Amino acid sequence: MVHTSLDRIIALQKKPANIRNLCILAHVDHGKTTLADCLVASNGIISTRQAGKLRYLDSREDEQIRGITMKSSAISLHYQEGDREYLLNLIDSPGHVDFSSEVSTAVRLCDGAIVVVDAVEGVCPQAKGKKPLFVQLVLDNIWSLYEAVVTRRDKEKVEKVLASLGIKVMARDFRHSDPKVLLSAICSQWLPVSQAVLCILLYCVILFSLFVRLYYYYFGLFFDAAIAMVCNKLPSPLDITAERVENLMSVGVRRFDTLPARTQELKNAFLQCSSDGDAPVIVFVSKMFVVDAKALPQNKQRPLTQAEIAQRSELARQRHAERMAAGQMGTVNQQNQSLNAPSDVQSGGLCKGKLDELDTQVVKEDKTGEQNETFIAFARVYSGVVRKGQRIFILGPKYDPAQGLTMLPEQCSASDSLPAVPHLSCCSIENVYLLMGRELEELEEVPSGNVLGLKGLEDFILKSATVSSTPACPPFTPLNFEASPIVRVAVEPKHPGEMPKLVHGMRLLNQADPCAEVLIQETGEHVLVTAGEVHLQRCLDDLKDRFAKIEISASKPIIPFRETVVRPPKVDMVNEELGKQEKVAVIHQVKEEGSRVRSSETLHVDSSGLVTITTPSKHATVSVRAIPLPQEVTCLLEDNSELIRTVEQVNMSLREGRNLDISVRTLEAIADLKTKLESMLQGRKWRNAVHQIWAFGPRRCGPNILLNKLVDYQRPSLWQCLCREDKSGGDRAQIPSIREFDNSIVSGFQLATLSGPMCEEPLMGVCFSIERWDIQPPNLAQQDNMERNAKFQEALEERRALESTDALEVSPSESSQAKCREETSAADCYGPVSGQLIAAVKEACRHAFQAQPQRLMAAMYTCEIMATAEVLGRVYAVLGKREGRVVHEEMKEGTEIFIIKAVLPVAESFGFADEIRKRTSGLASPQMVFSHWQVVSSDPYWVPTTEEEYLHFGEKADSTNQALKYMNAVRRRKGLYVEEKIVEHAEKQRTLSKNK
Repeated sequence: MVHTSLDRIIALQKKPANIRNLCILAHVDHGKTTLADCLVASNGIISTRQAGKLRYLDSREDEQIRGITMKSSAISLHYQEGDREYLLNLIDSPGHVDFSSEVSTAVRLCDGAIVVVDAVEGVCPQAKGKKPLFVQLVLDNIWSLYEAVVTRRDKEKVEKVLASLGIKVMARDFRHSDPKVLLSAICSQWLPVSQAVLCILLYCVILFSLFVRLYYYYFGLFFDAAIAMVCNKLPSPLDITAERVENLMSVGVRRFDTLPARTQELKNAFLQCSSDGDAPVIVFVSKMFVVDAKALPQNKQRPLTQAEIAQRSELARQRHAERMAAGQMGTVNQQNQSLNAPSDVQSGGLCKGKLDELDTQVVKEDKTGEQNETFIAFARVYSGVVRKGQRIFILGPKYDPAQGLTMLPEQCSASDSLPAVPHLSCCSIENVYLLMGRELEELEEVPSGNVLGLKGLEDFILKSATVSSTPACPPFTPLNFEASPIVRVAVEPKHPGEMPKLVHGMRLLNQADPCAEVLIQETGEHVLVTAGEVHLQRCLDDLKDRFAKIEISASKPIIPFRETVVRPPKVDMVNEELGKQEKVAVIHQVKEEGSRVRSSETLHVDSSGLVTITTPSKHATVSVRAIPLPQEVTCLLEDNSELIRTVEQVNMSLREGRNLDISVRTLEAIADLKTKLESMLQGRKWRNAVHQIWAFGPRRCGPNILLNKLVDYQRPSLWQCLCREDKSGGDRAQIPSIREFDNSIVSGFQLATLSGPMCEEPLMGVCFSIERWDIQPPNLAQQDNMERNAKFQEALEERRALESTDALEVSPSESSQAKCREETSAADCYGPVSGQLIAAVKEACRHAFQAQPQRLMAAMYTCEIMATAEVLGRVYAVLGKREGRVVHEEMKEGTEIFIIKAVLPVAESFGFADEIRKRTSGLASPQMVFSHWQVVSSDPYWVPTTEEEYLHFGEKADSTNQALKYMNAVRRRKGLYVEEKIVEHAEKQRTLSKNK
């Protein structure tokens, strides 16, 4: 292929049938960017010799240093097959698991993908699929040919291959000293066979890093075959399916058929992909990325023409001649004038003038330095034509088209003066760009079906949004990220006066990174949340060098934990079975602790773990019990948090009297969740538990359950959305009503599950059962106080009749009135009943949690390591040192490589990749992705109780307790009390030198 002009690409953009939007997907170091370089070189953009080395789409400096892709980059390529021309909008995506969010932003804009798999390492986590037949039927043969020609130089095997393929090689190539010459000759003749196999076997091209380099260096026709496969098999924007359109337009629980009629009509605009003047503009922005303002086309220097160069040369020659003609006479006169000038002018006046100019220049540089970075929206046009200077609507994720159409006049546009609508804003598109990797080309308009960049939306879009010319368009379904942010650090400037710059820089970083999160904790710390160690380092570098441009200090990584309860253990710490005496001792210990707690009038804890608490005003009494949930139930609730949030939204709308239409697919998912819970919660203690679920927590969608075990309170079912359509109007009157202060019970439960008693971390896998709830209205309490006051007044009058002295008549009266005032105000001094009940439920849940065996849950990485047999022991040593556990190990067939799958605590993962590379001399490299939460087996509050434990651990039991170490570290970071000894061993200080 030859270099394609910009005008040709603009012409191809107007033919959606010939457009292919695709991305490259692969694991890290499997050859995505190498393949992209080869395709870019085929368009004449870079040299073919630099393909695979230049890494053209990796424009960041840290990408070039690390040798991995960290962001998605797009480029438009031209391809011609016969008389038909195609426009390929190619997006290169990262392969490292820390940047999987960039993959999500790329996939949303594409209609297909090229999956790249390394022939040696095979299918890895980011490739997302099983080993295809292409590997077994094609690449194994290619590898055997390469091994016979280059590695072993087996002439007999080469002759057999040539005979079987019917290939004739020239004698000079066969006798050449360089085996690559022979390999090139064989492969160049074998290409039509591989191309035919590709066309038969695959609908999606699957390439390999080694395969790419091999084929590219030895013949360039393979990439024609690859691009031809893309053009022939991948769909065009006109081939978008109706199901995909409905999925994009149906946000949350809304069904497509429940959307307004004008909104449903936009489905035809998607399917037609029309660029007519009356077609509505529909654009989706998947992310916002940052470019240097100097890299914008309008800020670049225009190359000079030959005439301009000649004119400037002539002017420079004339100026030089004039300076030479002036001679030295002018120089002498200038020197004499400077010598005769006043001394104050020489020493102060001129210097001050220069300093003023320098200060002005510095101020100007500072003002312009704030605009060095410009945000560009990474988007795709689904309908209509996007033009420079066009006014459009920005639709937030919570925008409701039904509400917008009601509040806005018909046939309105973004250029009109419109009333304020929630989650809807208007703005103008400043510039439209064609994305060409590192370069941007300014365009006047971009028709439907193309990928583009938009400038001027940074004040209206945070990360992603839907852009349209009509308010009838709904917001698109939000992006789903595979890797959730798990690593946190607290960031602060080294100079406190630069805090505003840090805040501004973190805001820009939050907008520029689709996965990073920025938040401010209750302690005032500015926290940065990232997906992993590599992602964290990139965000800190961006914050320091690009956005805040100040020196910053980052704390040690803040690792999240979870708190849970488990069943009472049956063995002690030395795996000895606990006898009856030990159980009795434990029960007595609990009773003693309970007796100490029962000294309070408002709290009672019995031996079974039931906690009963009364509000300070004696208006309400609540009894709570904590029960550990089965592990499979906890995992189910965690995986379906979004669905649980949907159930809560539906129930809230029903309580408010609003009718919310739910899609059939969502109802089926809710019913499936309920069925799974019923099958998992079996046994006597879980009887009817699913129907008794009061709420989930924390944040009403977490992996904790609040059960309603009250006999005298039947509240509406949490699953009422499944059967509400079957109920008639007469049956609705029989629906149980919600008891007063019901929301206070739920609020207290939410607060308790949000921060546990161990180290103020969220709870996980805990069920709180409400077994008693007695409440006395405040008016009844006041009535009781009035009756007691009346009886007291009667007794006081009788006493007055018996007393004869005036002194005795006055003092009891004053004291009784004071006592009456105290009693009447006793109900109000503790605040509203709802607030007291929230605090009481929270404390009851915390005490019920502490009455059970408590454990910490640590975040775990799934780690996949590929290593040879020589360094296998070193890999195991590093894993054991960092509390890792090997789950599976296998040897890759036909090689000497072992594939090790292990789990590793996130708290122990920092520096793990560097350490394992150092210990193995670079022969092993791990890939880690967040997997699950795992209970830390050790009890953080454990002390030796049995004789065997005393003998094994000693009286102080000062061996390392991993759970206690984690818990104390979190408590120390949060400023909580930590029970530890400052002086561990009170011994006399020793000195190295002897006293003389």
